[in-house]
Amino acid sequence: MEDQTFRIQVRDDGIGGARPEGSGLLGLADRVAVLDGELQVESPADGGTLVAAAIPLRG
Repeated sequence: MEDQTFRIQVRDDGIGGARPEGSGLLGLADRVAVLDGELQVESPADGGTLVAAAIPLRG
């Protein structure tokens, strides 16, 4: 069976340190959760941020 999941990643090379509990990322996580998806945020203090979402497709 094929994986029926929409996946997207956005990465930058900025200063890092994004807070997943901040209002912007928290709002994004809420929207992804409504679709039964998962949001991943990696943002080490030494630089760069990765925001990735996986949302199951239906139908």
